Amino acid sequence: MSKVKVDIRRLPGNEDIPQPVYMSKHAAGVDISAAVTKKLVIKPGKIELVPTGLQIALPSNFEAQIRPRSGLALKHGIGILNSPGTIDADYRGEIGIIIINLGKKPFVINRGDRIAQMVISKITRAEFKITSVLSKTKRNDGGFGHTGK
Repeated sequence: MSKVKVDIRRLPGNEDIPQPVYMSKHAAGVDISAAVTKKLVIKPGKIELVPTGLQIALPSNFEAQIRPRSGLALKHGIGILNSPGTIDADYRGEIGIIIINLGKKPFVINRGDRIAQMVISKITRAEFKITSVLSKTKRNDGGFGHTGK
């Protein structure tokens, strides 16, 4: 398993927020915690931008993907809009998590709650070339549902 160095900074007043951590030996993502200053209640159908109190500096050719936590999705209907959200290598602002409550009950976020996961991924930039003909495949232009139920 390869590793990449990612510098992280806690914003002032957030020294109590856990740094991102892998919760198991083979976890693909690190858990990210909420840096709310008071209890945040997200009502069903509502969207909130939740601060993390963290900034990162990714090396060139890497991105951080922000993804939902499966337990929050299954048990509470909590999702992340713009998922996966992308943090580009040149972004240095605070990481914010766009949370939506798709459940039936209000969802409470307390300071330090694990609210999302972040996966660091190597990226490849595409070089686009306009052409009048594309190569053929067995699927070709078969779209949504083309393989059946």
